[in-house]
Amino acid sequence: MTKFNIKDMSEIVESVRRELIASADEKVRISGERFFREEVRLYGVRSAVVSKIGKEYFKSLSGKCKEEIFALCEDLWKSGIIEESFIACNWSYFLRKKYESTDIEVFKGWIESYVSNWASCDTLCNHSVGTLLEMYPNTVADLKKWTASPNRWMRRASAVSLIIPARKGMFVDDVFQIADMLLRDMDDMVQKGYGWMLKSASQAHQKEVFEYVYRNKEKMSRTSLRYAVEKMPGELRKRAMEKSNF
Repeated sequence: MTKFNIKDMSEIVESVRRELIASADEKVRISGERFFREEVRLYGVRSAVVSKIGKEYFKSLSGKCKEEIFALCEDLWKSGIIEESFIACNWSYFLRKKYESTDIEVFKGWIESYVSNWASCDTLCNHSVGTLLEMYPNTVADLKKWTASPNRWMRRASAVSLIIPARKGMFVDDVFQIADMLLRDMDDMVQKGYGWMLKSASQAHQKEVFEYVYRNKEKMSRTSLRYAVEKMPGELRKRAMEKSNF
């Protein structure tokens, strides 16, 4: 294991920050803020540039162990700035070949402590958490615990972590169980999250998802319902969206 040098590691994070600040554009920052209802912190760096900076600096981490890089990711998360969270997400995803099932606790900690907007939540969960679930299917049990969290981003994470696996036809029973747990959630970020999860599952299991949605359409929010049936044929969408007369 490479010796952990706090000074060297902190300098890498500071270098990333200087690069992001130098690449910032005020117009991009103002435009980016419009995508969020909650207050967010942005430098104003275009996504492609953030990705490029993250990849370049990750090369300098060659020889560092996973735990050291996760510690750097946590430093980036702590800033509360969206571009830094994206680099943290990218770095954790670049380590996917080294994932262990216990890393679900690391990701949970980041969501619980640092995630404060849908973009950071979805970037981490779609890629890092979703990949870990595919590698270690038993960790889906952790997602079900997240559905009971008072933290809206934890609850959203319980659904959006399954977006990519569900699209591949995986975890269909778990998708329905998590949807059941979130069915009456009043938070629109959670409603959109589990609706999106159902929509992804419908790509491989259209019949099952339609039957689930049709059976529960009087219980789910219209927001979740619209998301869930968005990719279905027009006739099925119409049937799902029709309001009952009772």
